[in-house]
Amino acid sequence: MADSIPRNLTRPVHVGNVTIGGGAPVVVQSMTCTPTVDLGATLEQVTKLAEAGCDIVRVSVPTKEALGGFRDICRESPIPIVADIHFDYRLALGALDAGAAKLRINPGNIGSWEKVDAIIDKAGSMGAAIRIGVNAGSIEKDLLERTDLTQSEKLVSSAMRFVEHFESRGFENIVLSAKAHSVNTTIDTYRKLSHELPQIPLHLGVTEAGGIRQGTIKSSIALGSLLAEGIGDTMRVSLTADPIEEVPVAWGILSALGLRRRGPEMISCPTCARCQVKLIDIANEVERRLSSCAKPVSVAVMGCAVNGPGEASDADVGVACGKGCALLFKQGEIIRKIPEDAIVDELLNEISKL
Repeated sequence: MADSIPRNLTRPVHVGNVTIGGGAPVVVQSMTCTPTVDLGATLEQVTKLAEAGCDIVRVSVPTKEALGGFRDICRESPIPIVADIHFDYRLALGALDAGAAKLRINPGNIGSWEKVDAIIDKAGSMGAAIRIGVNAGSIEKDLLERTDLTQSEKLVSSAMRFVEHFESRGFENIVLSAKAHSVNTTIDTYRKLSHELPQIPLHLGVTEAGGIRQGTIKSSIALGSLLAEGIGDTMRVSLTADPIEEVPVAWGILSALGLRRRGPEMISCPTCARCQVKLIDIANEVERRLSSCAKPVSVAVMGCAVNGPGEASDADVGVACGKGCALLFKQGEIIRKIPEDAIVDELLNEISKL
């Protein structure tokens, strides 16, 4: 699907065989939640995330013991692996040696500039990327204490400080994030970052967004608003849930904006008194059976004659229901009339032929 929204052209950053920025498609990310020392469980989750549609996956490296398993994860993963590092710069160096395609660090909690520089220099020599991850919960003390700055301005000031330092050392393989749990702060911050640092690819996300329902709502508003303005090169939907749940939300946002599509787009009406079939049951069953389909097709399930024929004919395949039956459309043409109890099977059969 071609982009329907003009996007800000940032500098391309290479993470293994995936490009972030430079006009490349928006990259979908998530993060494992298994103990990294448990190689089998972590690799299984990485594989499931890749199958769900992740382009890259982040893995935490919290201890020296985790580095052994991390090496195997990098070697066996089907997609590039990002090492999530906090506090100990030696873990970042070890993760690079183990094969990390990219690091995620908050320079503010690594320690001295000498330690940060050791990470920068090694990443540069190995061709790895670094995401500078600034967070509202860990802004540097001198910025945190300033009462003349808004939260967004503090995040932007912190991010700019780190980017300027990295670039002064000749390191440009940078992706930047500046996350908060507030939707308004997130939108304001990324707008400012895009203006102040137009060359830097931006990683979008609302941190600590909450569970599936709240996190989906907050992420859809914040990330969708920014992507609609052309801002953002990669994204993670952060949910307090199995990380596999994050991926379809991210793809749903991209699909709704016409930026990328993976799997079907379902078009269905909200039902009303005119509907004469069990539309909710039909739509739920179609959606369930399409959950493993990766074809980028549009599927319409419409309940009555008001908008049904038009919407169904606009989709790649669809049904417009009447009393106990439906007309089956395929690429704008009526194929046949089908009884209510055969709607789902007939619809799925036509999708399989596309």
